[in-house]
Amino acid sequence: MAKELARELINAGAHFGHAVSRWNPKMSQYIFKKHGMIHVIDVKETLKGLLIAKKLLTRVVSSGKDVIFVGTKRQAKKAVVDAAAETSMHYVTERWLGGTLTNFRTIRSRLSRLEELEAMQLSGSLEKESKKQASRLKRELAKVKTNLDGIRNMSRIPGVMIVVDTTKEHIALREARSLGVPTIGIIDTDSDPDLVDIAIPANDDSLKGVALILNELAEAVRVGKNLSMTQEHFSPALQTKNKGRRRKSLASADGSIEQSSVDDEVSDAVESSNSN
Repeated sequence: MAKELARELINAGAHFGHAVSRWNPKMSQYIFKKHGMIHVIDVKETLKGLLIAKKLLTRVVSSGKDVIFVGTKRQAKKAVVDAAAETSMHYVTERWLGGTLTNFRTIRSRLSRLEELEAMQLSGSLEKESKKQASRLKRELAKVKTNLDGIRNMSRIPGVMIVVDTTKEHIALREARSLGVPTIGIIDTDSDPDLVDIAIPANDDSLKGVALILNELAEAVRVGKNLSMTQEHFSPALQTKNKGRRRKSLASADGSIEQSSVDDEVSDAVESSNSN
């Protein structure tokens, strides 16, 4: 499985980083080599970060918490929407409004306003307003819907945040950190890995690469949801007990994954892909 995924990542160009002149020295541990004036990302590290992120997602979602996908750059928008739609989770693709998490009460009031405007539009009362007022309300509706449509069903702070490009989404990451929300980020060679709890080094400008990684993360979310439903059905008492436990340090977010076995599996995958 890991060998096949490594090939797909390489074929998608997920291992191509930015120009050497644009690199962030903190990314040195994730860089395999220089090829001309371009840094090449170590696919072994990509797979390792992906495995750890999937383990965290499965555990958090199985405890009943939600996930929010964030990617406002053009290359990430479709993949983010698709991943969120497949998992029935929340997303932001247009603009991260400051205070989306830290000032959640205000955001909820704006969502209530969105529902109010949509109800007016459906009932036809919007058209009964004066031409100027109707035009203003339609503009407000379009603006609020564009910015908040992806989080309209988010009634509580999410359990995990997944971002594409930590440099662009630094405000979202800062809010998540202030609230203690674990973060997973697809980071390129010009990014700061310290901004996220779990880093997945990869080309964040690759449409296929980003879609591939988000699809893998979405699969982990689906597994977590299935586990959550199973726990609710068979062992509600056990689930309540697990919810009360404090989240362990993200330094050991891989949980029961044996690090040696991960290294062996990833090494085999990369070596197999390189030989092809």
